[in-house]
Amino acid sequence: MLLSALHLPLAISVSFDMDFSQPSGRHKAANISLQGDTRMEDNVIELTKKGLENSVGRASYSEPVAIWDEITGELTSFTTVFSFQILPETNGRGGDGMAFFLGHYPSVIPASGIGGSLGLFSSGTTNATGDNRAVAVEFDTFLNAGYDNSDNHIGIDVNSPISRVYNNTNVPGRNLKSGLVMTCRITYANITQRLAADLEIGSVIYSLESVVDLRQLLPSVVAIGFSAATGSSSELHRLLAWSFNSTLDGPRHAPAPSPSPFPKISPWKIVAIITGVAIVVVVIAGFVYHLRRRTRRKNYNAGYETPAHVARCFSYHELAEATNNFAEEQKLGEGGYACVYKGELANPSRSVAVKRFKPGTSSSIATSAFDDEIKVISQVRHRNLVELLGWCNDGKKHRLLLVYELVTEGNLDQHLHGERSWLSWAMRYKIILNLGRALQYLHEDCSVCVLHGDIKPCNILLDSRYVAKLGDFGLARFTDHDIELKTTCNIAGTPGYVDPDFVATGKRNRESDVYSFGIVLLEIVSGRRPAVVDHQTMVTPLLLWVWGKHHSDVILEAVDATLKDEESMDGEDRGQMERALRVGLWCAHPDPMQRPPIAEAMRALQSRDVEIPHLPLPAFMVGPLSFDADGRSRASETTSDGGISSTASRSEPQWTR
Repeated sequence: MLLSALHLPLAISVSFDMDFSQPSGRHKAANISLQGDTRMEDNVIELTKKGLENSVGRASYSEPVAIWDEITGELTSFTTVFSFQILPETNGRGGDGMAFFLGHYPSVIPASGIGGSLGLFSSGTTNATGDNRAVAVEFDTFLNAGYDNSDNHIGIDVNSPISRVYNNTNVPGRNLKSGLVMTCRITYANITQRLAADLEIGSVIYSLESVVDLRQLLPSVVAIGFSAATGSSSELHRLLAWSFNSTLDGPRHAPAPSPSPFPKISPWKIVAIITGVAIVVVVIAGFVYHLRRRTRRKNYNAGYETPAHVARCFSYHELAEATNNFAEEQKLGEGGYACVYKGELANPSRSVAVKRFKPGTSSSIATSAFDDEIKVISQVRHRNLVELLGWCNDGKKHRLLLVYELVTEGNLDQHLHGERSWLSWAMRYKIILNLGRALQYLHEDCSVCVLHGDIKPCNILLDSRYVAKLGDFGLARFTDHDIELKTTCNIAGTPGYVDPDFVATGKRNRESDVYSFGIVLLEIVSGRRPAVVDHQTMVTPLLLWVWGKHHSDVILEAVDATLKDEESMDGEDRGQMERALRVGLWCAHPDPMQRPPIAEAMRALQSRDVEIPHLPLPAFMVGPLSFDADGRSRASETTSDGGISSTASRSEPQWTR
């Protein structure tokens, strides 16, 4: 009776994944409303009719989707990924295009929405109001005077077919009109209000973004889906697969007011109620006390609070059984503090990676690393971050374990320098962008800034489609976006990838992660490890080596020799390589204040329109780090006039990793 008066937040979320070529996807398609000329045909959704001019159609999710809360004003974050195909039919000409949209629920095709309006707005509308409002990402294949800047572009539309921002998809053979299957990923971050789209066509990725306050533009509940139209030309617009995920915490509901005046209750009833309540309270208190004692005796897992949908606690026995008692043949890798094993869970049936902190490790160090990793990774979620599934803390025996999704193709280091499969340039470029998106999410799209602290190829894992996922959050830290960072005496990280400014000042910040990102870029393009100073010889660091190539205006000589032999290499690929090398140098600039934010670095990687600043060869740099015999780190101070002329060593704070 008492508990029924408590009303907790209502989780308003939408999550689905439909591949229309699969039986399960076709079954789920019953949740899709088809309008106009749209129909299901041959395991795809055809948005417009074949051979028909002035065709218009829509396919939308049948249920309403909440995008902001009317009481709190809180916005949702969402991610949608879909695969589609555009096939021009009239002499290779396009006409007119399609779009993913958020608009009035229920979905209604506007009058005369053919042609350049893409079925989103009535013809001639450039500032929609009321129920006609819509926010969309368009894929436009026809140049409509007054609307468009080209006949081959993606754009973000806000209550108008005139795009607020656009990006021309003009690479020959890899554009909207190429007839290829394309995949688009659209994300909306509620903290930054950043609407971003990444369109992948073959090896080329086109991106754009804009700040869009959905509260000011759309009702709190909307329809989501796809719209397409043709005009004087005919064109097929096919939807092959679609996934969508969003979460919005609803408001707390106030309990209903009690009726007044109160009815009269006899004294005997009052005594009976008080006695009954007292008995219930005693029983509940006893149960809670017993439960707490039993939990405390069993293990320490209750000390870790993570969202239920993100991770759960496992028993040690369950994980030992999954890994065949941590058999050597199950071992995937080993680090300073932990070993990683492949495991097979029985319930639910799933392959996992189990990170087991070494029994011989100092309990305080292991516990600290375990706590830090679980605190950070359980609060972040992104397709380019390794997903935490659960943990185990068998406290009395100091057995600490973390359970992650199994990423099947190993880590990037194994592919660049080991015996794993060779990576083509298209795959490397995709990995670079995946890593950049992960870092942009951590730095800018979380409610608090997350500093990773150990970005390197060993911590970049590849799944079966060679999608990169950043892992190992043992050195990661939360911080407010504008906080004044404190100095630390523990300079933790991996020599060769650690920001020299962090070594010199003890202050880790976003620029430190950007530096590591830059070094990894240089390593991916060149295929060379970042050289470090050892006790006998001086090896030119990768960063200075690439600086030298840039200084001599032969930066493409730094490209991995195995990539230069690719038969499919073209001018676009070489342009991407050059930009990646130059952005890598920019990110690793010796002056942290001259390094770009990760969002700016990503724009420079993907667009020739972004100007990369002049990058002179520095007169002074702090080189990579090595270790003295006693385990203390050394930094080489390097003066340069086109090359290394002298070095010196100095002692630095104690390294922890």
